[in-house]
Amino acid sequence: MKLTRKMVLSRAKASELHSVRKLNCWGSRLTDISICREMPSLEVITLSVNSISTLEPVSRCRQLSELYLRKNCIPSLAELFYLKGLPCLRVLWLAENPCCGACPHLYRMTVLRNLPHLQKLDNQAVTEEEVSRALVEGEEVTAPSREDLGSGPPELSYTPSAVDAAAEMPRDPLSLGEEETSIQGQLGLKRPSRDQFPSFPQRAATSSRKNRNNVLTAVLLLLRELDSEGLEAVHQRVVSRLQALQKQELQEAME
Repeated sequence: MKLTRKMVLSRAKASELHSVRKLNCWGSRLTDISICREMPSLEVITLSVNSISTLEPVSRCRQLSELYLRKNCIPSLAELFYLKGLPCLRVLWLAENPCCGACPHLYRMTVLRNLPHLQKLDNQAVTEEEVSRALVEGEEVTAPSREDLGSGPPELSYTPSAVDAAAEMPRDPLSLGEEETSIQGQLGLKRPSRDQFPSFPQRAATSSRKNRNNVLTAVLLLLRELDSEGLEAVHQRVVSRLQALQKQELQEAME
């Protein structure tokens, strides 16, 4: 699926592409983000859980400071070449892409050798020692070749659902990543403290409630992406569901 001008303006609540600063396209089945070339003011973009295979379009986003790309189809670390000219880039989340390979250490060293100004990589703070080691242990990348690009990734065979969004979150509520923490903050959800969590036997008894809360959080996240027509459809379904539950409760009470 191609990211279109209409989608961008709707999600960013903007009137012009050049004024867009933040954009959330999590789980949108995207394969083509070429329109990013027309967003020079973009500072933060979330593209996790899509089927994106090249980073070339974001090379024009000179103000970009945070780029979230988990669970995509980036084939090779050669794609880092397109990020080397972004002077403001400080946060990159590239985990769970084919380019990460089988050696986490080599992957991290290579990313930091080519992007030494990063402050966070895959939600882990970058240290000065790591950057120094990366100059020796990492590999320098050059522009991707046709072999690196390949024939492109297949599109997702499913539409990410609320359950997928819940599964995307770390199991420990205190280890929420920057993406999830930021979005939960915008929704007014507070992070719990450790003393709020029950002991192991109690956890087993409350697992159902936690699953429900995860699904609820995911639903709230996805609601942000809907337009008025989509929200109206959700509203009608919720009203119908509530009426069915009330009828069921009434019947049980009569029995």
